[in-house]
Amino acid sequence: MYEEQPETGRYRTDPAPGIPRQNHREGAEAATATTDAQAGAPAGGGRRDSRRRAAATARRNRRRRILKWTAGTGALVMVAGCGGAYYLYQHFNSNLTSVKVQLGDESERPQAAGDALNVLVLGTDSREGLGREYGDQGSTGHADTALLFHIAKDRSNATVISIPRDLMVPIPDCQSPDGKRIPGSARDKFNVSLGQDGRDAGCAWKTVEKTTGIRVDHFVQVDFEAVKTLSTAVGGVEVCAAKDIDDKDSHLKMSKGRHVVQGDEALAFVRTRHAVGFGGDLTRIPLQQQFISSMIRKIKSDDTLTSPTKLYKLADAATKALTVDSGIGSVDKLKDLALDISKVDTENITFTTVPVLDDPEDRNRVILKQPDAGQVFSMIANDRSLTGTATPPPADGAAAPATSAPAATTPSVAAEDVRVTVRNGSGTRGRSGPTVEKLKAKGFTRAAVGSDAPAAAATTVSYPAGQEDRAAALTAALGLPADAARPNPKAGPNDPLLLVLGKDASTAPSNPADAPTEAPKDLQRMQADDTDVCAK
Repeated sequence: MYEEQPETGRYRTDPAPGIPRQNHREGAEAATATTDAQAGAPAGGGRRDSRRRAAATARRNRRRRILKWTAGTGALVMVAGCGGAYYLYQHFNSNLTSVKVQLGDESERPQAAGDALNVLVLGTDSREGLGREYGDQGSTGHADTALLFHIAKDRSNATVISIPRDLMVPIPDCQSPDGKRIPGSARDKFNVSLGQDGRDAGCAWKTVEKTTGIRVDHFVQVDFEAVKTLSTAVGGVEVCAAKDIDDKDSHLKMSKGRHVVQGDEALAFVRTRHAVGFGGDLTRIPLQQQFISSMIRKIKSDDTLTSPTKLYKLADAATKALTVDSGIGSVDKLKDLALDISKVDTENITFTTVPVLDDPEDRNRVILKQPDAGQVFSMIANDRSLTGTATPPPADGAAAPATSAPAATTPSVAAEDVRVTVRNGSGTRGRSGPTVEKLKAKGFTRAAVGSDAPAAAATTVSYPAGQEDRAAALTAALGLPADAARPNPKAGPNDPLLLVLGKDASTAPSNPADAPTEAPKDLQRMQADDTDVCAK
């Protein structure tokens, strides 16, 4: 800095860092002062006054030069900053991979829940580029991990529901990016909805909508490499093991206690299943939930948010790692989505798993546990919270019912005992399939699609003699008026109920007031702010 010299009243030129020395100027100013004195300045005090005036003039000139230099530098920094921001924007945009998905007929999709957001997160088991270390070298990958991330419309809470890879579901017909039809399957593992026979994320998206009745807004896809790079970008993620773990399949060797993992060790942690719990996919899911919860906490921490280096690394790693749908295929749109998620307090983010049972046809597979699964799906579809935070009232302003899910059947009838054939007379193609899935979600597992019916104005249920109670149960489950059920004298005593969808079925909105307000009692869940969860 410039320091005043007491003995002369002048300034020693020790410039601030980055400001060049200007000693030749000081010599010129000294010469000017001498000339002024020689031009008739009085001796003694007059000469001292002259020197002071010269020094003051020199200081003013020097300040002007410094201000000009600083202003120029500031302008340069501003221009460079804007250019840098533009460069970063272009850089991150070029990192992103986006896909335009083909979802088919809009009328066959579930209805949206207002301003709520549902994002399907797909983790593939692709080994592309990973060599032999992880086996199955070169595999394009299936849906090894699937999370449906629901963000409430008021951003007060969020629910993240894990869908097991081995869940048996119907997979609908899909369309490849080049327009080729990919046949579906009446019953197959969920994980083959991606990667098998050329199926892309759009097919997994459709499968989730058909299975859950929840409308998906966007998808985000990551692979093995993404787990490694994202965990490294945030400086590691804290996890906990309740016992020593040595899993030769996932390459995880971890002692009991807390650890900060990143890179290969982080990937090994989320892949581990044989050395924890019962050794299957259902015991790996809580590890993944623990890992993601911890990463959310780390990203939202001051340690990350106040570090430009970490933020850059995170943004760079994230945009390189993600494949997204074209609806969020830019940095601006992805940023808006991230801001929506960031509004939710960590304590109000609930992780859970779709309720399932062992598949009676194959003990290595699982099926939906009803009516619990349908209850959870209905809560998410109607924006009901699993965290205990306030639940938005129905659209008409009426208070939400205080009870749990309304009974799908009368007390004397078990839903799984009711056989029903669904025929479409609505005039809108494709209504039977979603209706059957809706019924199965409510516990009517013996519902089946029948041939199309002649056009009908109203939805009806016809029943054989002696099955009045079953018809009443079905109409109650669908929210139909009691007079929608009518006897069918032509039906035999062992024939199924006949549900004919009328035009009202294609236009009637779901009623939020019918949605359950409480989750099943034994539902697996954990909160994102719970730091005491350990892999067992």
